[in-house]
Amino acid sequence: MAGGGYVGLYTALRLQSKLRRNEASITVVDPQPHMTYQPFIPEASGGSIEPRHVVVPLRRVLRKCNVLTGRITKVEHARKVALMEAPDGHVEEIEYDQLVVALGSVARTLPIPGLAEVGIAAKTIGEAIYLRNHVLSRLDAAASTPDPEQRRRMLSFLVIGGGFAGIEMVGELEDMARYACRYYDNIKPEDMRWVVVDAANRVLPEVSPKMGVYTVERLMDRGIEVYLETLVKSVEGGHVVLSDGTEFDTDTVIWTAGVKANPVLAETDLPLDPRGRLRCTASLQVEGTSDAWGAGDCTAVPDLSRIEEDPQATCSPSAQHAVRQSKVLANNIVASLRGRKVRDYYHKYLGSVASLGLYKGVADVAGIKLKGYPAWAMHRAYHVSKMPTFNRKFRIIMDWTMALLFRREVISLGQINEPKAEFERVAKG
Repeated sequence: MAGGGYVGLYTALRLQSKLRRNEASITVVDPQPHMTYQPFIPEASGGSIEPRHVVVPLRRVLRKCNVLTGRITKVEHARKVALMEAPDGHVEEIEYDQLVVALGSVARTLPIPGLAEVGIAAKTIGEAIYLRNHVLSRLDAAASTPDPEQRRRMLSFLVIGGGFAGIEMVGELEDMARYACRYYDNIKPEDMRWVVVDAANRVLPEVSPKMGVYTVERLMDRGIEVYLETLVKSVEGGHVVLSDGTEFDTDTVIWTAGVKANPVLAETDLPLDPRGRLRCTASLQVEGTSDAWGAGDCTAVPDLSRIEEDPQATCSPSAQHAVRQSKVLANNIVASLRGRKVRDYYHKYLGSVASLGLYKGVADVAGIKLKGYPAWAMHRAYHVSKMPTFNRKFRIIMDWTMALLFRREVISLGQINEPKAEFERVAKG
């Protein structure tokens, strides 16, 4: 199994419970020894959830599987061999009978000058921890500088992307920073500048236009600037230039403008679509094969719920599809091994929920539109229900309970980002 994210973990969990003893062995390969539940990344950044509780240790839950920490670099399906690069650098060949491609997605970047140098993505738990510490460290630095230009730069924050990741991230981080301002005598919430930029003409395209407008209005009520139908031309040296002529300086550029299929797929002999995604049938088998499977963000799976209106429609890269596809995928693999008929994946998109910060949210589910606290509560209830293992569900609920009883923690642990810096300074004398 190439990948231990949503699809890799959920599929392996189901396989290890359904397969009989000695019927098959399961090997899971992933660069990280854990699965990250990405919908909780914004809350981990904002301090509502302990970051360790957002990840699920693979070896702990996949007790009947062989878990290898390494990166798949190539797949030769004609030979039924995958190449894995281990953490120590050596490359190992892994032979298989059945292949599951669950490599997921990576951040989709654009050739914006300066982005690679100053941009921060928001897909991993490490990035969530970094963002939290970074934003709070900017408040610390701004409170200690007499230079008004530097202060303005430190208190300016740019989020590029108006989808779920961008809107939830700006909602959580602005909420945290606004709360933190009460501990600074010389920083008020209105001193901060939060900016969201998106090339589209609306935010949260997964919800109705009306709910998208409501989201923008609520963000603007909090002083967050929203630029739609606007491109970021450059962020060199932290100097932001927008396509409408707006310019400002910032120390914080957060990139959430979409994802693309894992580029490792190009190093396989499996069929890909023009967007670099793995071509799969509705039964989640790789096209033209009977012993290779795929699901999740890295695949182009026909969306049977929209096939009549658009024969070329494929499932969107979302956690909702990944979790549901993994269930069908595991069942189909078991059926295939036992000579039974596989079934197609069909899931009608019911709607979406999004958090805009503590006690604030929007929801558009099965035609029912909710705003504010009810939508926020629905967002939390839905995602905690989808979090794997009772252990992690309980810990997250306890995090939320403790946050209700005690004040929010707003401490910057910036040394985590450079743990050796102080020792190196002392050692050099």
